[in-house]
Amino acid sequence: MDDIKKHLKEAEAEMDAAVKHTITAFAKIRAGKATPALVDGLLVSYYGSPTPMGQVASVTVPDPHTISIKPWEKSTIPEIVKSVRDSDLQLNPIAEADLVRINIPPLSGDRRKDLVKMAKNEAEDGKISIRNARKEANNALRNLQKEGVAEDLIKRAEDDVQKLTDAYSKKIDELFAVKEKEITTV
Repeated sequence: MDDIKKHLKEAEAEMDAAVKHTITAFAKIRAGKATPALVDGLLVSYYGSPTPMGQVASVTVPDPHTISIKPWEKSTIPEIVKSVRDSDLQLNPIAEADLVRINIPPLSGDRRKDLVKMAKNEAEDGKISIRNARKEANNALRNLQKEGVAEDLIKRAEDDVQKLTDAYSKKIDELFAVKEKEITTV
């Protein structure tokens, strides 16, 4: 019985991680508004090492259409500009005396469609992770059955795993609906 609970907890933890990963991925998809999460994942060459943006600069949003990046060292400004330009964000950073400013242009209709597709792909990736967690849990439960655990206990546990799968898949669908509305709202 404890083994069954352990496998259920592991499956739930994996599904929760998939939802959190999807939330993080959605935050990186530009919806026409400035947000520090847009540049958080970018790596900046800092003394020859790829370093996350948040470790070399302070990222703020002074208004809904501007991201301001103030590096700890002015010498990193060219590397920050290069990192933003080379990213797939399609943004044009402006280097100023002691900071980098990024103006977020309004999205075109085609770009909005592309971003919705990207969000849909991220949502599907999250659901695939959830289904993989279900598969792993069910395989572990079947192995317990081979070791002599009662079949009705295993069936009940598999039903619980399916309920978790449905609940977490629904969370991802809800997150996608919110992100899609955010992207398509002009």
